[in-house]
Amino acid sequence: MSLRIIYLGTPDFAVASLDALVKNGYNIVGVITAPDKPSGRGLQLTQSAVKQYAVENNLHVLQPTNLKDPAFLDEVRALKADLQIVVAFRMMPEVLWDMPPMGTFNLHASLLPQYRGAAPINHAIINGEKETGVTTFF
Repeated sequence: MSLRIIYLGTPDFAVASLDALVKNGYNIVGVITAPDKPSGRGLQLTQSAVKQYAVENNLHVLQPTNLKDPAFLDEVRALKADLQIVVAFRMMPEVLWDMPPMGTFNLHASLLPQYRGAAPINHAIINGEKETGVTTFF
């Protein structure tokens, strides 16, 4: 039996990790990302970088507007994931991150607790940081 993984992420930063998992043969049973949003002069609906990658690689995509929505949570449960991997995604309710039996692994693009929240790389550059990195937590 192979490990069943749900991947959660949205921006370009999150694509490399997902790509590494796919290329190394991990069983990605679902990808959760932000809903498409209007962008540019014509306000055309734009997919997240993670969704674009997932679609190109025939991965099952979920785009909830509400992470506590019972229908969404039922859909996630039905995927029967063993583990979730989160890279550059929004705050998750406990019911979601506590769902898989092996837990949820998170990669954050800063040396926590510095630059918690959105755009940690941008803020490190704006503030002229000489040293930065990533933090993982389970």
